[in-house]
Amino acid sequence: MTDQMRPSRHASIDRNVEWVDTDASGHQHNSSVMRWVESAEAELFRALNLPDYFPSAPRVHQAISYRAKLWFGQRITATVGIQKLGRTSMTYAFEVFGHPHLESEGGIAAFGTVTVAHVPSGSLAALPWPAHMVEAVKSLQLATRS
Repeated sequence: MTDQMRPSRHASIDRNVEWVDTDASGHQHNSSVMRWVESAEAELFRALNLPDYFPSAPRVHQAISYRAKLWFGQRITATVGIQKLGRTSMTYAFEVFGHPHLESEGGIAAFGTVTVAHVPSGSLAALPWPAHMVEAVKSLQLATRS
């Protein structure tokens, strides 16, 4: 498989900060960041053609650092990449970038990690990732973003 045929190891989504994303003072509510990150995560797993990932990957840990406010109407880009694949868990790194808007110069507004566990339907505990998921994740291009 050539590098051009491999899926990217990252996925991104672009959105505008909507009023519903704010805390009524005009800047993003902290929960909005995770919704944008989860949208980028969905794009990544669509690109990997792994629809069975979603009902079996509950969050077990998340850490978010906020650096800047994002304002109503501002364009954002949320990017997610797989940082580590374990036997029963997976950790993503993410960043949310705010594009220049009104008096905001833009830049990284939030970053962090999310860890999920593989808990298939009907299971009460984490189990090893299925081989087809491991293979798909390992097929990701390992070169860093330029």
